[in-house]
Amino acid sequence: MFPLVHHQDYSLRQDADPSRAIRFPWDKYTLVRDILRADPDPPTEHEAPLISQGWVEAVHDSSYVGEVLSAAVPPEKARRIGFPITLSLARRALRTSGGTWMAARLALERGYAANGAGGSHHALYDTGAGYCIFNDLAIAAHRLLTEKQVRHVLIVDLDVHQGDGTASLLAGRHDVTTFSMHAEKNFPARKAQSTLDLELPDGTEDDAYLDALEDALPRLIDRCRPDIILYQAGVDAHEDDRLGRLALTDVGLTARDSFVGGEARRRGIPLASALGGGYGLDQHAVARRHADAMRVLAMSYYR
Repeated sequence: MFPLVHHQDYSLRQDADPSRAIRFPWDKYTLVRDILRADPDPPTEHEAPLISQGWVEAVHDSSYVGEVLSAAVPPEKARRIGFPITLSLARRALRTSGGTWMAARLALERGYAANGAGGSHHALYDTGAGYCIFNDLAIAAHRLLTEKQVRHVLIVDLDVHQGDGTASLLAGRHDVTTFSMHAEKNFPARKAQSTLDLELPDGTEDDAYLDALEDALPRLIDRCRPDIILYQAGVDAHEDDRLGRLALTDVGLTARDSFVGGEARRRGIPLASALGGGYGLDQHAVARRHADAMRVLAMSYYR
């Protein structure tokens, strides 16, 4: 069906402090994989590698990286991230960053590939934030460019929250374009400046959302002419999401992902997706939305 990058390290519920991480869906990563494995034509699975410390330090402050890898993140940074950092979570952060990079490499070979985690778009230069430790999107983009796998990367972020960390880490680069379409009044309170930001009012529904996306994305792709698109495919724009402020239905999310995949396919641009946000009391429903996003992207790209 399509290449799926995954690893058992992606689900680490035992590391979460229940008093601080109630909303974080630690179970969903395994649930997404299991849902896809049950398909009649399941994805081909690839084990996510650990990305090396050097690639992380090419994007993040080396002192902060050291704090994470030694599980010595100060309490004020841990609060900003949303949970205390353990050695297992540090390893997971290296693994998810390696997963997004591998998904990008597979997309260059196959057209479309998915990372079963990642999309940690709030991680900043010297701290994590909003459940994000290392910014896998920025790390993957930087590595692809440094290794001369591509000449220009477009990051499309349709999570309900702005990709502030991605925007700030990659600001000023001529070889990366960042696009974030998000709920105007949602986290983070202080937004960064992407190459293009589209801020949507609370309660935006399918038609208005899709109109905005269909107006902006094709023109941006044609202007920057990327060699690959890294897609933060968060499903927290759904009307039932606990941390979202938009009102997309299942039909709207399907149309969104079909459009993104179709625009990439029509231009012959490789597309790699990262899981992104999705929050709710029913973890199976959230996992199904993530699995559906990958299925739709694959079908729209390979049809």
